[in-house]
Amino acid sequence: MKLLDIIGGEELTGTIRISGAKNSSVALIPAAILCDEEVTICNVPEISDTDNLCDILKALDVETKRASESIIINPKKMKNIEIKESFSTKLRASYYFMGALLGKYKKAEMYFPGGCSIGARPIDLHLKGFEALGATVKSEGNKYTVEAEELKGANIYLDIASVGATINIMLAAVRAKGKTIIDNAAKEPEIVNVATFLNNMGAKIRGAGTSTIKIEGVDHLHKCFHEVIPDRIEAGTYIIIGALCGKDLKIDNIIPEHIESLLSKLEEIGVKLEIGSDYVIVSKRDNYKSTNIKTLVYPGFPTDLQQPFTTLLTQCNGKSKVTETIWENRFMHVPYLVDMGADVTVKNQTATIMGPTKLKGREVVATDLRAGAAMVAAALVAKGKTRISNVEHILRGYENIVEKLKNVGAKIESLEI
Repeated sequence: MKLLDIIGGEELTGTIRISGAKNSSVALIPAAILCDEEVTICNVPEISDTDNLCDILKALDVETKRASESIIINPKKMKNIEIKESFSTKLRASYYFMGALLGKYKKAEMYFPGGCSIGARPIDLHLKGFEALGATVKSEGNKYTVEAEELKGANIYLDIASVGATINIMLAAVRAKGKTIIDNAAKEPEIVNVATFLNNMGAKIRGAGTSTIKIEGVDHLHKCFHEVIPDRIEAGTYIIIGALCGKDLKIDNIIPEHIESLLSKLEEIGVKLEIGSDYVIVSKRDNYKSTNIKTLVYPGFPTDLQQPFTTLLTQCNGKSKVTETIWENRFMHVPYLVDMGADVTVKNQTATIMGPTKLKGREVVATDLRAGAAMVAAALVAKGKTRISNVEHILRGYENIVEKLKNVGAKIESLEI
């Protein structure tokens, strides 16, 4: 088991460079198998999620080469075989192979995906989209077989603007016959990044980043070179940490427009920010004001930043409220914050935070990826030592987090027992 030991109270100064977006990379890697030739994806973070997806590629006999931040993927000798449960359950994003395999081979066999336990995470919207394109779906226990004689373009309305369903349907539709229209599509920057990648290979996708995406099916996808966008959630996490204990802490290689909802809230509570074209410099201030946030689909406040932001709110004056509208189990970090000294109560889907409170180091658990980020943020501002267990969750989404924090002055160590 991997652990993190953090001694809080240190001032963080220097530069943290943001890696490629986890939520783009985990879709781009499966998307690459739609190509008939070799593709190169650069700025891919070295995290366990991307490693696990590359393991699936190898199981499908797809040639992969990793060089620094780039992955070269060659699917010329690929075999369309069942993706075993031991692979699919390691991460949620394994389901993108379902859309990619269906799009290329008209058949996909795999097991229900894994990922963080932050609430019910059904794939019914994905499956309905596949069925609208002409596929039949069979399930036996946790195993799904999705198959079609031919995929034909269709008009598909998503009941919820789901990122996963939007991307998965897009993957299946790029090689379908005719035109597909996805209405009420999710608008996240990662979707635009995936659509750009597919278009670079020869797909015909318009409207990515809006609520209506139009796809003209093509027969062939060719080689290309593509770059992953910076990770807006990693950027937001380190900016929040900077608000807690930074002094001219520079968060570099970001796209500020992707985190406008966070930056506006930080300015509202009184955080000192200098916002540049591709960076933010953040410094801690005293006497932050309380505020309320409500998680929403993009461009609203990101659910993935709710947990670390809750940690910041424990240091604000007065009563703050956090309403979670995306996932029902996204307050599992709260008992650990309370154990550290925070005053937080949760009723239904709203957390009420009274602050400021002094936090003390404790033994805590990273119950999921972003809860782990909240624990790291709390530990950095707490008095004494905090030990975080279940660190594997954090390593799924934050590349070189120990090194990045050490380089700016944090007292953080990784150990294994």
